Amino acid sequence: MSKERGQLDLGSHAIGRGYATADCPGTGGVLREREDDFRVTEIPLYEPSGRGEHLYLFVEKTGLSTLDAVSMLARHFGVRTSAIGFAGLKDKRAITRQWMSVHVPGKGVSDFPSIRHPRLSVLLADMHENKLRRGHLAGNSFVITIRRTSATHVTHAERVLRRLERHGVPNRVAEQRFGMGGRNHLVARAIVREEFEDAVRLLFAPPTGHHSNAEDRLHAGREAFIRGEFDRAHELWPASLHAERRVLRALADGKNWRRAIGTMGDAEIGFMYSALQSSMFNAVLDARLAAGTLSTLVEGDVAMHRHGRTMFDVTREVLDASDTADRVDRLEIGATGPMWGTGMRRAGGHVAAVEDRALEAMGLTPEHLASFEERVRNAPGGTRRPLRVAIENVGVEAGIDERGHYVRCSFDLPRGAFATTVMREVIKPEEIDDGENEADDEN
Repeated sequence: MSKERGQLDLGSHAIGRGYATADCPGTGGVLREREDDFRVTEIPLYEPSGRGEHLYLFVEKTGLSTLDAVSMLARHFGVRTSAIGFAGLKDKRAITRQWMSVHVPGKGVSDFPSIRHPRLSVLLADMHENKLRRGHLAGNSFVITIRRTSATHVTHAERVLRRLERHGVPNRVAEQRFGMGGRNHLVARAIVREEFEDAVRLLFAPPTGHHSNAEDRLHAGREAFIRGEFDRAHELWPASLHAERRVLRALADGKNWRRAIGTMGDAEIGFMYSALQSSMFNAVLDARLAAGTLSTLVEGDVAMHRHGRTMFDVTREVLDASDTADRVDRLEIGATGPMWGTGMRRAGGHVAAVEDRALEAMGLTPEHLASFEERVRNAPGGTRRPLRVAIENVGVEAGIDERGHYVRCSFDLPRGAFATTVMREVIKPEEIDDGENEADDEN
């Protein structure tokens, strides 16, 4: 182990600290007092054609994760879960509407009984030629209610959202990506550095600071792990947390740290690695925000077209072009940040130096990343992510109901953007508790 027990470096705040609307007061308050306070409707990339062997279902879920719905649909239609397709993971503590597909060759909509479940209903059904796959969505529409605030603070929300509408939303990767303890990126860093005991201990370390109710429920299992009672920790650990249970089982069976963490599987380790990438992206975003260059292009940037998402290098000629400033101002093009990996397109000049410092601050080198990608199948190879995104169809209202004052915000975001990033700017909390929610980069 690289450090004494109890002296693990928990790293910097993975979400970042800055606000793009720092001069605008926040509403305060809380999100998700009830599931109907957070509503999400998927904006499809295309409509089903009416023919083909994939049954497309537009479903409404209440308090169910996308993966819960996958399991339910597989049982109902008598297929493997691999036959179910979806475009993005959606929040669990919410009412969500999204398209899902089921491969049913030779059958049609009328060949199956209706789904009857108190938390899942089918609103539309049609056929299509191909399976719905991750990323096959244009974006999401949100209607989010803030509780424990004053209705008079609606003016704060209006001011923040109009500012974001004008200048774009900082495209932070939100809390959901970093897990209930907020340490997925640190577990991944230890795995990349081949510090496997650190990785396991971070995986089961008690939460620090603010944490969710789910973390409280894991307290007994964590205490057993700390005492070295791995069998007991395995007994206490929730059955739904499969990867952690496999690690505990391996430790109880006498496996070493490396083999124990390896039982998580490449997919789970890859997801944690994406959290590591995200933490470094957020650090670069914060640096650009502090420097006042989040909404501009800098020589050396790798920029991205908003529509089509094609990338290009920002040279002096690009900056001097007569239409560049207007296109940036209209959010047609914008700078990107690093999702570090060997396949990532590299920036140049001062921009590259800022991005390199984010990697160095995590104690990593490009050689670490290359070695990790060789060891882990299908590891995220690196890409770039827009530093800001457009927010559209903004609406704000306030009122009082049986639960008290509220402020309600509605808006659309493109795929890959997190609504909680927007609400962080609106509320301006120290932390928004989203540890128990399922969400994804392509949410």
